Amino acid sequence: MAALSLPSRAQWIKVAPGSNGLQAMSDYQPPLTVTPRILALVAEISEQVGFLAAYRDASMTPQLRRGNRIRTIQASLAIENNTLSVEQVTALLEGKRVLGLPREIQEVRNAFATYDAMSGWRAESQRDLLAAHGMLMHGLIDDAGCYRRGGVGIYRGDRLLHMAPPASRVATLVQNLLRWLANSDWHPLIVSCVFHYEFEFIHPFADGNGRMGRLWQTMLLSQWRPVLAYLPVETVIREQQDAYYAALAAADQAADATPFVEYMLEALLQALVEAAGSDQVTDQVSDQVASLLKVLPAGVALKSSELMHQLGLSHRATFRESYLHPALAAGLVEMTDPGSPRSPKQRYRRVAK
Repeated sequence: MAALSLPSRAQWIKVAPGSNGLQAMSDYQPPLTVTPRILALVAEISEQVGFLAAYRDASMTPQLRRGNRIRTIQASLAIENNTLSVEQVTALLEGKRVLGLPREIQEVRNAFATYDAMSGWRAESQRDLLAAHGMLMHGLIDDAGCYRRGGVGIYRGDRLLHMAPPASRVATLVQNLLRWLANSDWHPLIVSCVFHYEFEFIHPFADGNGRMGRLWQTMLLSQWRPVLAYLPVETVIREQQDAYYAALAAADQAADATPFVEYMLEALLQALVEAAGSDQVTDQVSDQVASLLKVLPAGVALKSSELMHQLGLSHRATFRESYLHPALAAGLVEMTDPGSPRSPKQRYRRVAK
């Protein structure tokens, strides 16, 4: 397939003589080669989205939306080394006391406020982009809502994966990217992935670039199909974190967004397949939660091992993913000590309705 890019990566970050670091490239288009794999993924994802929208959107309960949003935010923050678990995030949002680092608790609160405000923003608006960063990083960095003033890079451990363009170019590069976003006629799936990569390449903020890139891609996808506002693709990225960073590095080395676009489309497809599979066994999952409630009488608090014994289960992962986590996310079961979810004294009890 032919490359869609007009300028090369070297050209679009080049500064014209006498421009003081500014450039006006209204015809800027990010470098991307549309491969057969990209076209196949777009077609397959579109089919899955159609199925999900028809089958699930109207029947998605507030509890399911909330549970998916919890998983999305917990995973996105975990990628940035936040250690709070799904149980702790759930408890925090219920106003319960959680033992954790103040910064991590602030990150969770900021993220939920930002995702809740997402529907009121315009993806191509620089003002909204800065406002979102200000909300997301409130109380975490001094220049929340402002472009960075110094150099910054992406690291994995001690290894530098990417050195971002100089701070003097950030404002113009972001404006070019947002202008392209407003006028692009590419498929929304491709646009969202390309924007995510280009945003990470520019790295416009001193901190919070990763979570901002994932947030903005979610917003772009939700504007295309509202059901995608609650698709927890971040959980797939969290499970494939090394591959996520490898795709960013491969795109940098190729000076072409294609490796990252292919990775993100595959992650989206996997998240959609998992969501569709979850819907297809909704009755089974409901039965599992109902079974848990049956062995957990009102007013009784039991350990997870006791619940597993009552249910006749021996596989802890199955118990947590199919029974406990759905019940917690739905607000049907709560922890006796939400601040210490891994405590050996932790017990679970039914929530009075």
